[in-house]
Parts: sequence; structure tokens; C-alpha cells
Amino acid sequence: MKLLKKLIKPVLMPYWWQDLLLLLPRLYCGYMLAFSFGSDKFGMPWSPADKNLGLFEVAFWFPNDVAEYGGIFKLMPAFFAWMGAFSEAVGGLLLMMGLQTRLFSFLIACTMLVAAFVQQAGQSWNQLPALGFLWVSIFYMVTGSGRFGADYFISKKLKA
Repeated sequence: MKLLKKLIKPVLMPYWWQDLLLLLPRLYCGYMLAFSFGSDKFGMPWSPADKNLGLFEVAFWFPNDVAEYGGIFKLMPAFFAWMGAFSEAVGGLLLMMGLQTRLFSFLIACTMLVAAFVQQAGQSWNQLPALGFLWVSIFYMVTGSGRFGADYFISKKLKA
């Protein structure tokens, strides 16, 4: 239970408006991951109809792309494709809500490391979006959701 409390309890800024300001990148990046990047490759209720994806289904082409990365990705492409798409779509949604922020920030960071340094290796301009999401996820992995996230309210309940 102590570990759960540590994982959930966010770092609070000295003033509420600072937490409000730090909410903005979490909302924007979470929205972009869940509703733009992730929903194109992972079946969510808001996934585009032309993608023809069932709930939690990975796009047919994505495991083939993942297998091309080589190494361990070639051994288990369906698993890594599902985990990467899940961390973007579901992780982005939970990042927006500030729920299990540190855990999903870690999953997003792992996905963005692969996207930036394996998928887009050598293509510096194409690496920039993944690197941006990587830095945001590292920040929230350290600080948690702040005052304006579900983790804050859960951690207050666990304290009682």
C-alpha cells in the first residue's frame, strides 16, 4: 500500500496557479496521443470509422512496421505493436485525466524512445514530435499529475 501511495501522490507546486499552468501540457499532449496519434492505430470508441478498428484492436499494418525495427521487436511484433498503440491511446487519455500519471508516463516514455530512436532514427525532423512527448512524459513521471488530476484526489482519500 505504501508503494501505491508513493506512485499516486503528486508533487504539488507552492501555489495552485502553478499546478494549473502545468496542467496545460498534460492536457494537450494527452489529447494528441489519445485522439490523434493513438486512435489511428488502436481501436477506441473515437477511432476514425475508415480505420475499421474494433475496441482495443491494433491496425493490421502496425505489427509489420514494428517487426521491421528488428531485434526483440521482430520476435514479438504483435505484442510490441499492441503495447505501443495502447500506451498512446489509453495512456494519453489517462494522462489527460491525471490518473495513474506516473505509470502511464513511463509507458509513453518507453513508446516515444522507440519512436524517436528506432522508428525515426536518422530523420531528425521526424524525431521531434516523439522527443516532445518523451520530455513531457519524463516530466510527469517525476512530478505526477499535480493538484488538477485524479491522482491528487485519490491520494487524499488514501491518506485518510
